Amino acid sequence: MNTTNIIKPYLRLSGLEPLVVRPETNFINVGERTNVTGSKKFARLVREGLYEEALSVARQQVESGAQVLDVNMDDALLDGEKAMTTFLNLLASEPDISRIPVMIDSSKFSVIEAGLKCLQGKCIVNSISLKEGEEKFIEHAVICQSFGASVVVMAFDETGQADTLEKRVSFCHRAYKILTEKVGFDPQDIIFDPNIFAIATGIEEHNNYAVEFIEACRQIKQLMPLVKISGGVSNVSFSFRGNDVVREAMHSVFLLHAIKAGLDMGIVNAGMIQIYDEIEPQLRELCEDAVLNRRPDATERLVNFAETVKAKGKTVEKDEAWRKGTVEERLSHALVNGITDYIDGDTEEARQKYPRPLEVIEGPLMAGMNIVGDLFGSGKMFLPQVVKSARVMKKSVAILTPYIEEEKKLLVAQNGGEIKSAGKILLATVKGDVHDIGKNIVGVVLGCNGYDIIDLGVMVPAEKILQAAREHEVDVIGLSGLITPSLDEMVHIAREMKRQQFDIPLLIGGATTSRTHTAVKIAPEYENGVVHVLDASRSVTVTGSLLNKALHKNFLAGVKDEYVKLNEAFRNKKPVKQYLRLADARQNKVPVNWETFQPVKPKQPGTHVFDNYDLGEIAEYIDWQPFFIAWELHGKFPQILSDEVVGKEATRLYNDAQAMLKRIIDEKWLRARAVIGMFPATSNGMDTVTVTAPDGAEVPLEFLRQQVKKAPGQPNICLSDFIAPATFGKQDYIGGFAVTAGEGIEQWLEKFRKDHDDYSSIMLKALADRLAEAFTELLHERVRKEFWAYATDEHLSNDQLIKEEYLGIRPAPGYPACPEHTEKYKLFDLLNATASTGITLTESLAMYPAASVSGWYFANPQAKYFGLGKIEKDQAEDYAQRKGWTLEEAERWLRPNLEYDM
Repeated sequence: MNTTNIIKPYLRLSGLEPLVVRPETNFINVGERTNVTGSKKFARLVREGLYEEALSVARQQVESGAQVLDVNMDDALLDGEKAMTTFLNLLASEPDISRIPVMIDSSKFSVIEAGLKCLQGKCIVNSISLKEGEEKFIEHAVICQSFGASVVVMAFDETGQADTLEKRVSFCHRAYKILTEKVGFDPQDIIFDPNIFAIATGIEEHNNYAVEFIEACRQIKQLMPLVKISGGVSNVSFSFRGNDVVREAMHSVFLLHAIKAGLDMGIVNAGMIQIYDEIEPQLRELCEDAVLNRRPDATERLVNFAETVKAKGKTVEKDEAWRKGTVEERLSHALVNGITDYIDGDTEEARQKYPRPLEVIEGPLMAGMNIVGDLFGSGKMFLPQVVKSARVMKKSVAILTPYIEEEKKLLVAQNGGEIKSAGKILLATVKGDVHDIGKNIVGVVLGCNGYDIIDLGVMVPAEKILQAAREHEVDVIGLSGLITPSLDEMVHIAREMKRQQFDIPLLIGGATTSRTHTAVKIAPEYENGVVHVLDASRSVTVTGSLLNKALHKNFLAGVKDEYVKLNEAFRNKKPVKQYLRLADARQNKVPVNWETFQPVKPKQPGTHVFDNYDLGEIAEYIDWQPFFIAWELHGKFPQILSDEVVGKEATRLYNDAQAMLKRIIDEKWLRARAVIGMFPATSNGMDTVTVTAPDGAEVPLEFLRQQVKKAPGQPNICLSDFIAPATFGKQDYIGGFAVTAGEGIEQWLEKFRKDHDDYSSIMLKALADRLAEAFTELLHERVRKEFWAYATDEHLSNDQLIKEEYLGIRPAPGYPACPEHTEKYKLFDLLNATASTGITLTESLAMYPAASVSGWYFANPQAKYFGLGKIEKDQAEDYAQRKGWTLEEAERWLRPNLEYDM
């Protein structure tokens, strides 16, 4: 008798052991902790290269019941491909972990591909989508299929994220048709993620998100029965972050209905789910109302109830119970939580309680700030909270200061007239540089740890820094800078400290600085301690080690040994990369068919000035991710708002930013000004572009060319490659812009300084920077569609603009494609930028106000952003000749890009 074995169309996954998802299979829990964006411990271990220890996190997930292991290495400080490869190769050798399937999770497909090459069995790729278009979607799907992987398909298309029921279903159905009909995917190997969004946020449009997701699951399963559905379950409860009782209840209620409708799996912390029947009845009903959107006041009722429930044995309450404590307890609570509401009264009460006002600072206030310092150092508190704590401290000290001054004569005899301090730190942004957000944050953090801070501000010359250091008898000097010329100024200050026989340590920080540059260029110039400080969180440890007599000598010796090794390694390094002669690099320029190419003449050539531009319109173009980076909160926006580690504080910060942004707009705190221009231009076929200025003068713009040896078919790019050579007889064009959103900021910064409000000061500077960048984005869009009008049919979302999906580019002098700053003089002259916008250039070519952006417009459809990289001496010599400089002057401006050692 013949028997036929029928292989049923189930989703089949495997590690060392198979996982077959049958109709009777329960909800599949995807372990989320082996994710650098979701687990601080895992991220730290991976960053430190402790991969074997990182495996323990994976083991815990398996032991906790995870059926699939999500692995994500998306971190700006990591080489994602290397980290993914290393971790998955190690994981494969641990049978108790590798027995379950892996979900390779990354927003970079190169990382996904690296992971696919490491895995045995059948894994899941998370994720692919249509947001980059059908061609790229198919390309990624084919690669996944060739490795035998199942795929998570996010509900995105070219226009953005699916946020309605209709879009969720239609986006998924379109992807399904492409995968099954064009790629040949088995339907059961497709897993859709139709986007779970937060509900009960207070925004009416969000109230139906859960209902629409649940209904989308139902319709997707009816339309495409064999596919699976996944989602990030914790997103649904994000608005109740910090209240685990409510969140756990919401997850359970949501899952009950979503699983019934067809949800098969999800990334969720198993510890954040309550048993449905064990949820407190009133809370369960309120969660049902919110999840199913059964009544218009569901959010309000759930919020009110949430304030009364208990989370992990502690009452979550919004009342003022802490006000019943002693004055010391109240001051400590206010400092830790950044509450200024009662600080005047509490400080006065403490002043009357203690014999001397100085004792209030040295006692309860410093005790509170010590708690803040400990919490920040252990990663349990984040930078925005620390800055708020500093605001409370400063307000309290300001109240006590007049009383301390009155007592000073008595204190001279008793205590030298000074408040006890951990040490004096002088901070300054060096001459020619106007950027100080990072420096201010370091000052706040050090101040929170008991150090006296003397902040000299921005654009401070060397002689003023050293004079102030002597006058104040400081223990440490800290220098900051953002632009590359600042590096040379730091070297000069180190030399001056040696010449003037200083014996105190020098700290180096700022965006363009690095440990290697400090070791190679600055440390050899000064023998009494030069230390590079990566960010504010490291400043406390470094300063503490420098000023602790027991640690000072060994700490500096260790740093010196490390820097000597870095210096030797740099001097002796053998170039891994090969470089071309400049003549050969020019032969390998970007291939543009100039015979057939027809440059687009600007619809409105010449210059156009904008004054008092509507800040409300500008704000719609803000890219928020760099805003959080400024506050040392790292993660993608908006995902950072639901991050398990920093999400709660990121949301508070975002809400504060939105509140201030509304005031900036409504009350016109800042004045947005700009000038743009489009001018006739031709290239010489090499690296020079000649521009015809409004007065008819010809202005040569000098650009630099990549010299690293490329793979066959890859050009050595120079910006001049995107302008038609004069020999072809075609009139091409180049544009320029200068934009500021910083005018008017000084009066508000002065107000915040008088109010001892560092938090608002840093917030305003960060928002002004974002508005300047947003204004730049807005004007570039208008240039493409209106003024130059070479892309009149463009329709891009803000996300697409941020991802630079537009035609043409806007590189800025001082940035990777054209890193040499002095061409900015020509840009400003062409635009008459200072007269039109009020922006001025410092001697180091920084722009003032600091919230300013300037650069070039290129319209060529082949134009793309690139990094120059390192250049050889022949190009430095050629550039010096073109600029009319000596080689020494050229090397001074090009130093960060020189491959050779001067």
